[in-house]
Amino acid sequence: MNRYRVRPSDERAAGMLADACGLGVTAAQVLLHRGLRDADAARSFLDSTLRGLSSPEPMLDRALASERIARAIRARERIVVFGDYDVDGTTSAVILSEVIAALGGEVRTLIADRFHGGYGLSDQGLDRCLAEGPGLLVTCDCGSSDHERIAKAMTRGIDVIVVDHHLVPEQALPAFAFLNPHRPDCGFAYKGLCSAGLAFSLGAALRSELGAELDLRGWLDLVAIGTIADLAPLTGDNRRLVRAGLKNIGVPSTRPALVALRQAAKIPESAQLTARDVAFRFSPRLNAPGRLGVADLTLRFLTARTPKEAWGLLQEVEAKNEERKMLANHATEEARAQVRELYGEAPEEGVVVASDTWHRGVVGIVAARLVDTFGVPAVVIAFDAEHGHGSARTTADFDVYSALSECASDLSAWGGHRAAAGISLSRKALDSFRASFLQATQGAGSGKGQLGEVDVALGGAFRVPTVEDLQRLGPFGEGYPTPTFLVDAHVVEATGVGEGRAHGKLKLRVGQESIRAFAPAMFSRIEGRDALRLVGEFQPDHWIGGHAIELLVTDVLD
Repeated sequence: MNRYRVRPSDERAAGMLADACGLGVTAAQVLLHRGLRDADAARSFLDSTLRGLSSPEPMLDRALASERIARAIRARERIVVFGDYDVDGTTSAVILSEVIAALGGEVRTLIADRFHGGYGLSDQGLDRCLAEGPGLLVTCDCGSSDHERIAKAMTRGIDVIVVDHHLVPEQALPAFAFLNPHRPDCGFAYKGLCSAGLAFSLGAALRSELGAELDLRGWLDLVAIGTIADLAPLTGDNRRLVRAGLKNIGVPSTRPALVALRQAAKIPESAQLTARDVAFRFSPRLNAPGRLGVADLTLRFLTARTPKEAWGLLQEVEAKNEERKMLANHATEEARAQVRELYGEAPEEGVVVASDTWHRGVVGIVAARLVDTFGVPAVVIAFDAEHGHGSARTTADFDVYSALSECASDLSAWGGHRAAAGISLSRKALDSFRASFLQATQGAGSGKGQLGEVDVALGGAFRVPTVEDLQRLGPFGEGYPTPTFLVDAHVVEATGVGEGRAHGKLKLRVGQESIRAFAPAMFSRIEGRDALRLVGEFQPDHWIGGHAIELLVTDVLD
């Protein structure tokens, strides 16, 4: 137990809260650890609904944007919606485009190309938009920093509306309307909305502006996917939106693409989808085409009208995802070796690695894996001739955006936020950047020796939580982490599965309860043992279905 600290439990307080909320004692203890001690506040949190969303009225330029789009619809102006190539950018573009079309607008949807213009409203991206002959341009998940391109469009008589949630530069944006909760003059209460959530809100404003009868709940599935994929905090308004959206993802009679995606992910129709399912089974698939330069494939897939069309496009998405896995795994292996060669086995500051053979579309994945392996911020760069593009990722407690700001003189371009960023630089600047990033990340590895925290040690009144309790506590994700448990278990059966029998598939006895467990890459530490002390997370067991629960093992304690 020297690697973990079990948070102290209060059986009496947990029991009282459990009775007040209709929960098990274990789930109630998790709420106590999340700061919810008052029964009324806990019930309100557990029963989060759309009725509790923050008032949208203070959102700056929301009314102005909806009025302008409504005017375009009435005048039959052509509207171009331009989204970034990631999942949030694509889902937000689809939401807004489909709402506009449903309200009678003439709309064309375009997605940025990672390899021809790159992120945001680039020169190439704007040229594509202008070629459509629009009277109105709406950008989704980009535009906050694209002053020159927006000014160019405006001078040509094309009004531009920016819908974005990225950091706002000090320079005023020359757009007709600018929806971004991070604007310093925006009074909207909740700052955590991603672009999918903002597009949904703008769609609601547009419906009201036109006085139309349109049920927007059909787009909550995409709001949930965009929010989870973009690692937006699952708190406040996002919690309400995602809870509502998860109920509709891939169920029969809904969006054909998500029905097909659910089938491909082998999640039964009867199972309640979780945020983890979206994050680990849906998001990588939907992101893969954009990473490899064919983001319009994800757009075409999500907007497929029939099950046959959706299933055919899914095969292309799956092929791109398999290609993405192969490229990422190859680059990860080489990047880890390069870190060890340059920095040793246990670097204390940020690491920078680069290669001419890595695919530019997977550098973000590789950087995240380096952070997991070495516990320090990481920048991974793919060079093409004399110019490189890279991604930065970081640990939970270190601001990589701030660190990169200290290295700006070495970079051709850079942008992002606290947890992730993108950069470009010349080959001749690599050594200087590596040195300045090392300096800017001094002490970044100081938290590596900190103890992990466990929410509840099972035993006594603290029993295995039920699927129903987990569903009421969830969705879990960024800003609202999945609870972790310490489990003392008797091994009933243990089987090695996967390549080299690396993963453990277990049947366990925990007190008087029988559960299944899955221990990725840990079978060698489990094989032959009768008793185990495990750290892990509980999740619905989709293979069995119904009310079955499974322990996802994150560590085996010796």
